[in-house]
Amino acid sequence: MRTLISRLWREDAGQDIAEYAVMLAVILVLVVGTVRLIGSNANTVFSNAASTIQ
Repeated sequence: MRTLISRLWREDAGQDIAEYAVMLAVILVLVVGTVRLIGSNANTVFSNAASTIQ
């Protein structure tokens, strides 16, 4: 276990922090776009359901 951790610590073959930041930015843009697209429709559905229950 100790040798595995030390080997992982020394290897530089992984992705850089900049690549992770770009991936995170793309994921955030997709999530925000999806929430904005679905948000108004979901609000309408929940409003209709609430008015039906009352």
